[in-house]
Amino acid sequence: MIHSYEMSNMFRNLFTMYNRCMLQLFVKEAKSLKEKIQGLIGKDKPLALMLKTHFGIHTFGLKFPIDVLILDKENKVVAIKRNLKPNRIFLWNPIFNIVLELPSGTIERNTIKIHNIIDLKLT
Repeated sequence: MIHSYEMSNMFRNLFTMYNRCMLQLFVKEAKSLKEKIQGLIGKDKPLALMLKTHFGIHTFGLKFPIDVLILDKENKVVAIKRNLKPNRIFLWNPIFNIVLELPSGTIERNTIKIHNIIDLKLT
């Protein structure tokens, strides 16, 4: 017989597993200062781009909105910005520095949530 406290622990464990589910994303890494500064500016269509910065990002010069994920050092999602339109600024807690700039709609299509872990595959 399962007691109510055991049942609640089972549900809590399932909830934790669901919230920490791992999602695989293929991204291009911006390594050089020039690549980081340019980002997606001048591109005709969005691509998945990873860069490292503590200072925030802007979308001045972009031709399209983007989704943005901020990850901690274990690739856990700590901040989300959906559909960031051109000519905007997005800031977050500067202790985090892994930024994913994604095509708009990626977060919704993949039901990405805070605490999800992202398995990054560099292309």
